[in-house]
Amino acid sequence: MALTDKQEMFCREYLIDLNATQAAIRAGYSVKTANRTASENLSKPDIQNRIVELKNKRNDAVGINAAYVLQRLVEIDQMDVADILNDDGSLKAISQWPLCWRRTLQGIDLSTTIREFDEETEETVLKKIKWPDKVKNLELLGKHVDVQAFREQVKSNVVVDSLSDLMDELTEGS
Repeated sequence: MALTDKQEMFCREYLIDLNATQAAIRAGYSVKTANRTASENLSKPDIQNRIVELKNKRNDAVGINAAYVLQRLVEIDQMDVADILNDDGSLKAISQWPLCWRRTLQGIDLSTTIREFDEETEETVLKKIKWPDKVKNLELLGKHVDVQAFREQVKSNVVVDSLSDLMDELTEGS
């Protein structure tokens, strides 16, 4: 079944912020009934399929897929502070940092001081670098490759013929 123009617009608007009510409003549905209309739209298989199709097109256009996400997680995991330091321990120029560092750092705090009164000689001091959360990153890597390293696993090999047998075993153990 072909979507109406409003339904098509709803699908496109939904991808903006994944807020179905706002997508319904932006697509031209009544503000008063937008919440209900949004819910109804999202329950329709044709609309669900169109949203998936549009997401896939967008992901293909920007090159985002599971392999990309995994590669970025691996890059973050392999970040080493030695990559941004000179042999004497001084900080390399940011333009010399590996791309992964420049993309991933969550914050950097530098301070610049003038060392001479001619205001030509200055010194930049690194005060703080905010790294990505390495533990969270490893957790995401583990989930991605399904190693389940962060999930407790308990196995029990109990064979029970009947509920009365189980009750007898529990009673004997106490």
